[in-house]
Amino acid sequence: MKSNKQRRAEILAHRKERAITGVARASRDPRDLVVAAGANTNIAPCNPLLLAPSNSYGVPEFVSRGYYVDQAFICTGCQAEEVWRATQQKWWYEVAKGNVESRAVRCRACRRIERERSGEARRIHLEGVARKHARKEAL
Repeated sequence: MKSNKQRRAEILAHRKERAITGVARASRDPRDLVVAAGANTNIAPCNPLLLAPSNSYGVPEFVSRGYYVDQAFICTGCQAEEVWRATQQKWWYEVAKGNVESRAVRCRACRRIERERSGEARRIHLEGVARKHARKEAL
């Protein structure tokens, strides 16, 4: 019978092995696939070792595929049709360590507006909290 420590070590070794095989799959030249997908489709290779840890049972489609592809979406703010570029996905998942289940939902302009709106709401909230603490200390 194995101890929990031994079992965890086996699990981690197995995960690393699976990630390496995913990298080996991704090492195939993805430029060959651009011609098959169409000239307007951009792709970027995926490195599963750089992804944020996920407690999901499945593997994201881009990991099993080995590369990111452009994804079309409709902005929730202005209803405009936008494209989430493969390079943007690579940055989001591998550099910013975004959740692998997340997808783009807002265009750049609507993201900026939402960021300003939430920043203003945060500022107002913190001013209220500061006033409340100042009143408590004055008593």
